[in-house]
Amino acid sequence: MTNSTTEAVQTRQECAVDDLYWRDRYEAITEDDEFLGRIVDTSDLPALMVALAAVTGDFSLLCENLRPPQPPAEIIGQPHGGMSPEQQARARGLAFEALKRVREEQLTSVGMLTEAQAEDILTWITNAANPEYHPMLMHDMALVAGNSGKPAWDFDEIALGRDFSVAVIGSGVSGMAAAYRLKQAGIPYTVFEKGHTVGGTWWKNTYPGVRLDTPNYAYSFSFAQRDDWPQQFSQGSEIFEYTRQVAQRGGILGEIEFNTEVTSASYDQGAGLWNVDIIDAAGRPATRQFNAVLSAVGQLDRPKYPHVPGREDFAGIQMHSAEWDNSVDVTGKRVAVIGTGASAYQIVPAIVDQVSALTVFQRSSPWMLPTQGYYADMPDSVQWLVRKLPHYGQWLRFWQHWLGVEGRQHTTVAEPGWDEPGSVSAVNAQWRQGLTDILAEQYQDRPDLLAKVTPDYIVGGKRMLRDNGVWAESLKKPQSTLVTEGIERMTPQGIVTKDGVLHEVDIIVYATGFQASEFLEPLKITGLHGTDLHDYWGGDAKAFAGLTVPNFPNLFIITGPNTGHVVNGSLYSMIEYGVEYILESLRLIIKNDLKALDLKQEVLDEFVAGLDAANATKAWGHPSVHTWYKNKYGRVSQIWPHPVLDFWKITRTVNLDDYNQLA
Repeated sequence: MTNSTTEAVQTRQECAVDDLYWRDRYEAITEDDEFLGRIVDTSDLPALMVALAAVTGDFSLLCENLRPPQPPAEIIGQPHGGMSPEQQARARGLAFEALKRVREEQLTSVGMLTEAQAEDILTWITNAANPEYHPMLMHDMALVAGNSGKPAWDFDEIALGRDFSVAVIGSGVSGMAAAYRLKQAGIPYTVFEKGHTVGGTWWKNTYPGVRLDTPNYAYSFSFAQRDDWPQQFSQGSEIFEYTRQVAQRGGILGEIEFNTEVTSASYDQGAGLWNVDIIDAAGRPATRQFNAVLSAVGQLDRPKYPHVPGREDFAGIQMHSAEWDNSVDVTGKRVAVIGTGASAYQIVPAIVDQVSALTVFQRSSPWMLPTQGYYADMPDSVQWLVRKLPHYGQWLRFWQHWLGVEGRQHTTVAEPGWDEPGSVSAVNAQWRQGLTDILAEQYQDRPDLLAKVTPDYIVGGKRMLRDNGVWAESLKKPQSTLVTEGIERMTPQGIVTKDGVLHEVDIIVYATGFQASEFLEPLKITGLHGTDLHDYWGGDAKAFAGLTVPNFPNLFIITGPNTGHVVNGSLYSMIEYGVEYILESLRLIIKNDLKALDLKQEVLDEFVAGLDAANATKAWGHPSVHTWYKNKYGRVSQIWPHPVLDFWKITRTVNLDDYNQLA
């Protein structure tokens, strides 16, 4: 990092701004009225209106009768938050005049908001939703001084000379968030990364077609609000580059030890320290001591392969989607793809026109959410606005984020007394019918495929995939075959299905997911009284807010059990809120001169009972649904079943009464 970059980072951290992509100045608007009219006509109005109100200071733009109504999410989303044609016309007129004012007055910058201004914006853009959301949303927009995730304290001021250090395992997005907040608080830390760079999932997954399946603007840190994304659902390489930029801009690269694997960690109760065993970049074993350990190893890290007899006998090439060999050329080859989940949905369209034959082996077909712009570049109007209208990118991010806070949650809640097979409520049944009708239209010329691709499980039981039609197009190509008979065994020549048919192939691609329920594997973690973490869990991982576990003092898990999201919320929200709980825990430990905090068992038991009860009322918790959200005992150990607001509230305060305080 250059000296100028370092100084910029230091200056940013010293001021109220908590955004690594903050720009003091934007390009001046010089275009004529006709051009501005086209921009207004082709822009997302809620984000545009808020950005114009903030930069001009004219909050009368946000009048009550123009609030986007935001009806519950439908299969085909309504533009502009469901604003009526009349609302849209009036809003465009106001936006056009305001945009001209930005041009005439050469408004090329905008500062932070006051809380009162933020309240006005939130009331308007959320259509006067529950004001309990407001503190959380101010945090997520990070545009109000003192209302972000930045620690409001400094280690040196409270430590009074005490030595204290933290180990972070992993430098994916979770580890990066932890490192950045630790740096802001001034807590000494070291990140151990077994790979050669940051980014986790986004440097490991390089398979053809890899890209996001959540809106890109909302898939970012509140403290790193990049605004020039090239696509709504960016390619994997673009997300990887974002992680690299965040690590550099955030000044955390110097504290990361790359090519260093953590193999085990054990708690020394007498010393109140964790002994962390590593294999360093030179292949040498070593043990380091820390006061706390933060696991940021992620859930979707260890590839899962099917247990198929003869798999080792196959004479061709085999590779998992997460371990793609880019030296392999699939051109003209006979390729088998096992699985029809998220990675298969991206791989199949990316390679179908290169191969001589493509055989897709399906166990369970996915429900897919229509998304016509899935591969599309960001509209020209967005690309222009993020350069010319101060903070437009931040407000577009916030608008997308807000729409996902509740998202499709209402479609997955079981209706008491509902007994219609294949659904859990009237709304859920409506969605099932609507999605089924879309499939019938896509495959009207291939009834043989329609029977195979129509899912037999409840909508919302598993994560829906983004669909812009390419999956159906790929399966209908003459070189493609969809096989639904189960796999019996493999031979040197290929795959034998249970109907006795041998499918001869040259390459087998496993799009079979990850060992998601086996949290923190293969790490060996030993806590109080020699307690082994995996023995304690017994294959049924549980943690308070996904973060802390009894008998393991000062061990914190980021994106731990039951912190995944399906139809509402955001990965980045769960990460950031959890990291802030961890930072507050560390503050209390240091301030009160404690060795550690150890969660009480009864606190975890009560918390998990609430989780289980809530998950039982959701589509993914229905007994008929078989999904990786459930562990080997059939318990949902992956998903957060409550509103994201509940997770926010839980992570705002560390209740010391929930812990044994080890002095």
